[in-house]
Amino acid sequence: MAVLGDHQGQVLTHSERPWASITFAGARHSFAILFAGDAAVASGERFVAALPDHEFAIPGQLVADANIVEVEHRLLPSPRLVVQCELLLLEDG
Repeated sequence: MAVLGDHQGQVLTHSERPWASITFAGARHSFAILFAGDAAVASGERFVAALPDHEFAIPGQLVADANIVEVEHRLLPSPRLVVQCELLLLEDG
């Protein structure tokens, strides 16, 4: 995910909770990522646009779902963007 955000984002929070269906097991990961400053905010906007359709390559995992849950954009006192996103990772194999 760092590449998607041009290495401009800072992970504020990360949580993980188990997920399972009859045929799959994995975990749902929730992230809050901060993009602070003009250049970082522009990278964050590209991150928001790219995440849902991005093809991930994570050994042993399949990304079944990647969603932007919330975006908070502030201009004052300085530009910042906080992105809440969730990824559903399934065990591959």
